[in-house]
Amino acid sequence: MTEKQNDFRRVAVRRVNNALEQIRLLGNCSNKGHYEYTDEEISKIFGALETSLQECKGKFDLEKKRLFSLGE
Repeated sequence: MTEKQNDFRRVAVRRVNNALEQIRLLGNCSNKGHYEYTDEEISKIFGALETSLQECKGKFDLEKKRLFSLGE
């Protein structure tokens, strides 16, 4: 395995674990005994998360990185 692959795995594992922990903590906000929120607020939260995840995923999608062509 190359140094760049090792670096990617090290950084990616740490960042994914951090993101998963933050999502788990966000789930704690669902406790209506401690918090009050509307369905609209929840929709905005999950909409923002889904949009951000799709944008991030798109950065890895090689098909979307094709060069310009008038033939397609």
